[in-house]
Amino acid sequence: MRLTIRVTPGSRRAEIRGTHDGSLVVKVRERAVEGKATDAALAALAEALGVPRRAVTLVHGATSRTKVVEIDGDDAILESRVAALG
Repeated sequence: MRLTIRVTPGSRRAEIRGTHDGSLVVKVRERAVEGKATDAALAALAEALGVPRRAVTLVHGATSRTKVVEIDGDDAILESRVAALG
């Protein structure tokens, strides 16, 4: 399953909440330095979806706030979990 996320680095707390222009918003505490915010966002997304971190892969947007990720797993289950987050 491919999913577009919007990463907000430097937030007070890490959370996944709502959408922004059709993208799931992932807030992380880490700053956007040397990919730390991206790594934290992928880890937070994996935890929220109940999949291992290795199941979430960055496809596009390494230096952008808007990123496309690939999530390995059952699409029907993942879609219901994503819908519950957004």
